[in-house]
Amino acid sequence: MPDDNRCGVLFDVDGTLVDTTYLHTVSWWEALRQGDHRVPMARIHRAIGMGSDKLLDHLLGAERDRDADGKLRDTHDALYAEYWERLVPLPRAVDLLRACAARGLRVVLATSAAEHEVAALRAALDADDVIDAVTSSADAQESKPAPDILEAALAQSGLAAERVVFVGDSVWDVAAAGKLDVPCIGLTCGGTSRGELAGSGAVAVYDDPAALLDGLADSAIAALTDPARSVRAPRRAGDTVTGPTGEKTDTEV
Repeated sequence: MPDDNRCGVLFDVDGTLVDTTYLHTVSWWEALRQGDHRVPMARIHRAIGMGSDKLLDHLLGAERDRDADGKLRDTHDALYAEYWERLVPLPRAVDLLRACAARGLRVVLATSAAEHEVAALRAALDADDVIDAVTSSADAQESKPAPDILEAALAQSGLAAERVVFVGDSVWDVAAAGKLDVPCIGLTCGGTSRGELAGSGAVAVYDDPAALLDGLADSAIAALTDPARSVRAPRRAGDTVTGPTGEKTDTEV
């Protein structure tokens, strides 16, 4: 049951807090190549952030023969696992988590990574002392852009949707948050452009965790504990969005 007196921040992890987006891209490219699928790496990159089931639908078509899907996923997972010991946080990601906790906000890792991958991501962050809840793919029946993983994060943390902000790096993150009317801050460090994130409905877009931390006092996160401010206004393509240094940026790519 939600605790009406607490606010929190839900964080995507891959590409948002830990620098993994392009590692996933290369791993999927090689897995698909080994399966005799020639998919340009740029297309794969744009699908990162979806669950693997929807990623394969997106790249190979929903009407394909799915018998090889399990092998493709296993190959990706094995290739990606080779990087686990070398995973690193994005600039000041851990400082951002600690700053949110210092404001009295619950810090939640809302990731749909598999449980064994989550362990590697948590090890890279080394910030368990300020993390209140963590999800994994086992907590979601349907993957992003469906909102299941965010619903699980809310349930595990005891937070209500109207008292949280989500931070993500892909249009799929923004779409999932929008289905719950949760404001989403976009970060471009996963390789998605400012225009795409803003055009998808992000309430603000920053370069990376360091830029968000620098602007934290004026961000949607700070607004959670300031009743006079609101970040829940409807967003539309063509609206403006506040950038990492406070400038207004239109939403065209």
